[in-house]
Amino acid sequence: MRNNDLINRTRLARVLIPERLAAAFRRGAKGGGVLADCVFCRIAAGTIPCARLFENEDVLAFLDIAPVRPGHALVIPKAHFPTLFELPAGLGGALLAAAGRVGAAVMQAVGAEGLNLQMNNLAAAGQLVMHAHLHLIPRQSGDGLALWPQHPYPGTDEMNALAERIRNALR
Repeated sequence: MRNNDLINRTRLARVLIPERLAAAFRRGAKGGGVLADCVFCRIAAGTIPCARLFENEDVLAFLDIAPVRPGHALVIPKAHFPTLFELPAGLGGALLAAAGRVGAAVMQAVGAEGLNLQMNNLAAAGQLVMHAHLHLIPRQSGDGLALWPQHPYPGTDEMNALAERIRNALR
C-alpha cells in the first residue's frame, strides 16, 4: 500500500470511526477488547502498517502519519479504550512509562529542546480517533507552535467555587 493510500484511509477512518465509537461510548462501552473498525486497533494488530518505534505486551508507539513536527509520535494501549476515562490505572501507568522512554528517544533523534505530551479526550477536545492515545510532539525554541491562550479567573471567589464543584464531583 502506498503511503498516500494509507493517509487517505486514515483520514476516512478519522471521519467515520469516531461517530460509531462515540455512539458506543454513549451506550456505556467500557473498552478493553479490540474493535475491528478502529484504525489504532488494526495498527496494533499489524493489519495496517506503521512506523513502529516501541512495543511491549500492552503498549505500542509509532510515528504519526500527519505530524505536527518531524518525530511526532503516538503512544497507544494495544487494547481498545476510547479515552483516558476508561483506561485502567495500571495500563495508564504503562502508557506514561512508554511515553517517557519514547519521548526521550524522539528528542534525542530530532535534536529537540523540549517535548509536548498531549491527550485529547472526546471530539470536543479534538480527539480524532476514539482510541486512547498520547501525542509526543518534539519542540524547538521559536518553532511557531503555540499553546492555547490562558485567562485568569475573574476573582478568587469564582475560582474557589469551581474548585468546590470539582471536589464534589470527585466524591
